Amino acid sequence: MPSPRRPADDDLTVEGTAVEALELAAAPLRRAAVEAQRVAGGPVRDVRMVVPAGWGPRRRTWMRQVAHRAGLPQPRLVEAPVAVAGRLLATGLQLPVGAFIVVVDVGAAAEVTVLRRGPAGFEVLATLDDPRAGGQAIDQALAVALTGGEGMPGDAAARWVVAESVRTAKESLTAHPAVTVPLAGQAPVVANSGMLDEVARPVLERVAQLIQKAIAAAELTAADIAGVYCVGGGAHLPQLGALLVEHAGVSPTIVAGPRFAAALGAADAGAVDLSTGEREEVPVPPVRRAVAIAVPGFASLALSWQCLLTAERHNTLNVHYWVDLNWGEFAMAAVMALMACLAAGTVLGSLIAARSAAPNTRTEGGKVSVGILAAVSLGTAIAGLYAVVFSQYFGQPVGRFLSWALWPISPIAVMAVAMAVVAARQWRVPHGGWSALLAVPIGSVVTAALGMGLVQYSLTAERWPDMLLWIDIAGRLGGLLLGVGVVMALVTPLVFRLILAAPLAVITAAIVNDQAAGILGVTYAVAVAVWWASRLWTRIIRPAPPAPAGQTSGMLPAGMPPGGGV
Repeated sequence: MPSPRRPADDDLTVEGTAVEALELAAAPLRRAAVEAQRVAGGPVRDVRMVVPAGWGPRRRTWMRQVAHRAGLPQPRLVEAPVAVAGRLLATGLQLPVGAFIVVVDVGAAAEVTVLRRGPAGFEVLATLDDPRAGGQAIDQALAVALTGGEGMPGDAAARWVVAESVRTAKESLTAHPAVTVPLAGQAPVVANSGMLDEVARPVLERVAQLIQKAIAAAELTAADIAGVYCVGGGAHLPQLGALLVEHAGVSPTIVAGPRFAAALGAADAGAVDLSTGEREEVPVPPVRRAVAIAVPGFASLALSWQCLLTAERHNTLNVHYWVDLNWGEFAMAAVMALMACLAAGTVLGSLIAARSAAPNTRTEGGKVSVGILAAVSLGTAIAGLYAVVFSQYFGQPVGRFLSWALWPISPIAVMAVAMAVVAARQWRVPHGGWSALLAVPIGSVVTAALGMGLVQYSLTAERWPDMLLWIDIAGRLGGLLLGVGVVMALVTPLVFRLILAAPLAVITAAIVNDQAAGILGVTYAVAVAVWWASRLWTRIIRPAPPAPAGQTSGMLPAGMPPGGGV
């Protein structure tokens, strides 16, 4: 295709014959795939395609369709400026977290992107492109100058000859003062560096304007930018640096191998941690993560056992029979059973991903996704089993038991399923692995379980006169611990925990009674659902660097960056 940055939506006409745009774009991919298989000695299972940062869902879907038409696996789309930034870190650039850089891609067209380095990778703050500010515009202007104002000829073959001659002359003039340019149907002409400077100046001035607009769109100033890095075929143009200093107030740096920087960065993605620039293997969950399964599991058993033993049965005249049960404790037992299963599913999925390379699941996220879905099913089944066992033990209808077992865990299950979908569809692994991201907050589990146990003790203990004060203190302390456990599930920084825990703990300690116990249990269930939602938000808004593929990687040209790619 003339420019893979601007995919066609309709069929194209090539020498009078209508050709489907998808097929035209897929043809070079097929050849590239064959060559990649020959070099790798086997099938290519990991496909990376570099795309502009400004591409939306429609164009990205189009590129995936092209790869599918070419018979390739699902490709990993890597944004060109993010790939360039990753390449800079991998080659030794020291860039602190929070710094801003600008990647200027001067290829067939021009794309300027402002990036911020975060703790988990690079974030695109603003991106602008202009087809009039790239190499094609310079080629057209140089062709007009060389042909005496006639521009490109009408014949397709002659037009191709002139275009290739002009492009080669432009590249040669960056290193030589003058070159001879053959033209179809005309005598060869001599082009010199002064002619190139004259035709390139207005085009490169547009690049400078684009940089100013992109920085302004990111709500920054030139003083906020830690560096401006130029890539693409036009990065070596002699005037580029001076014009950017003159018109945009920034001093650019030409990236080594500017034509291939984005492609090499995409190839490194997954082998290099973009936040540190160091190579990182898929992390194996540590043995101590077994605690994340055991603690909520034992807490669930302890709460359910206490709830069962301390329930009060009532029978009025052998006619009306009912049971007083701490429904909040019963709901927390179901919640912690689900948490134990989710911890087991996450650890098991991460362990399988780190230790095996199953061909049917290509990414660690895919394996973790299967583990999460299986854990949700198992945890829900255990909660339902609690309801059935309790109803049978007390001889009561199962409906109310099912309500208190399943409704509180429903938001948690929904968030976990959503995380499973995100994990399966993303090719990026969180810093430290999925196992670290989804590690159960053990401190919160212990604190909340102990708090609910003390609350239940205060509600059901024999109230001897000399024990009333201590029983009441135990209940208030239990409510306080429950409030602290809720806060520990919601926030991580110690300062925020102290700020939020003080008022909430006072409230939960003050409302401890038979009627409020259910509210306290449901409150903790909501806190756990919010904890999962925050992890989901982290994966969508602040994705981490790509995961190591662990398999053969092939770089393909159909999604190459503005500078041409490989």
